[in-house]
Amino acid sequence: MHTGGEPVRIVVAGYPEIPGDTILAKRRHAREHLDRYRRMLIFEPRGHYDMYGVIPVVPDHPKADLAVLFMHNEGYSTMCGHATIAIGRWAVDTGLVAREAPETHFNLQVPCGLVRVRVEVHGETTGATRFESVPAFAAVLDRLVEVPGIGKVRLDIGYGGAFYALVPADALGLDLRRSSVAEIVARADVVTQATKAQVPLAHPDDPDLAFLYGTIVTDGHDAFGQNATRNVCVFAEREVDRSPTGSGVTARIAVQHAKGLIALGQERKFESLTDAIFTGKVIATTKVGDFDAVTVDVGGRAHYTGTARFTVEPDDMLGGGFLLR
Repeated sequence: MHTGGEPVRIVVAGYPEIPGDTILAKRRHAREHLDRYRRMLIFEPRGHYDMYGVIPVVPDHPKADLAVLFMHNEGYSTMCGHATIAIGRWAVDTGLVAREAPETHFNLQVPCGLVRVRVEVHGETTGATRFESVPAFAAVLDRLVEVPGIGKVRLDIGYGGAFYALVPADALGLDLRRSSVAEIVARADVVTQATKAQVPLAHPDDPDLAFLYGTIVTDGHDAFGQNATRNVCVFAEREVDRSPTGSGVTARIAVQHAKGLIALGQERKFESLTDAIFTGKVIATTKVGDFDAVTVDVGGRAHYTGTARFTVEPDDMLGGGFLLR
C-alpha cells in the first residue's frame, strides 16, 4: 500500500512470532534478535532506501483490537501515521475488524500507545481513514541549536508519538518548492545530528520513547489558516517521507497549540512533496507527566499497490539485503 506516495509494506505471513510481555519489549526483541527479516524486507533487492513496513503482532493492551510494529531503513519506529492510515483500510478490508458502515472504529496498539482508528465504509469499499493520536506535546520551544555549516538555528521539538525537530525552511536556506530533495535531506540531517548532540530528551512514560526520530522542515506557516502548510520529514537514516507524516502532523499541531497559533477544533491541511494532503486538528487537551498535551485527529487516504511473496535462496550472497546510499 501507499499513503500519499509513502510505501507501507504489510507483513501478512512468514514472520517469526515475536516474544515479549509488552509491545515495547517486542520492539526490542525484533531489533536485537530478528533484524535480518527487516533488512530482507526493507533493503534492496526487495525494497529500497525509503521503504517502510509494518509487522502485525499480538496486542498486550486490554483495549486493543490489533497491534503493529513499524520498520524502516534504520530500525523500528514508535509511531507512524501514514502506516496507521493504511493499516486502517487493510484491517477492515481483510476482516481483521468487523466492518460497520458508514464508519468502522477500532483500537490499534502501537509502540507509543493506543490509537483510535476510524475508517470510512461505503458498502464493500473503504475510503479515508482518521486516527486519534496518543497524547502529543511541545517538548522544546524556540531553542537555538548550533548546526555545522549553517550556524545557529532556532527550532522547536514536538512529540507526536515520536520526537521531531521542527524548523522553517528559510532558516536553513531552503525553499520547499524549489530546493532539491538532496539539499533538503542534507540540511535536515545535520539539524537532526546537531539537535541530538545538544538537546537531551525524556519522555514521562518510557525511556524507549526518548529519542529524536528526525527533522521536519516546514514552510514556516504555523498560524492557523485555510491554505495547506507544506512540510518535508527526514527521519531515521536520512529517509524522506513522501506523505505529510502523520506523527509529524501531530507534533506540529501540538507545538502550534502550545504557542497559541491554533485552537481546539480548528482543522488544518498539511501538504507533502507529492502534494498529498493530511488534515489535523486538536480534539482534546490532557497531560503527559508535567507537559500540557493534546489529542490530535489526523486524516488521510491510503491506496493498494499489490501483493508479493518474497524468498531468499541459500546461495544468494545479497539475499539478506543491502542499501546503496
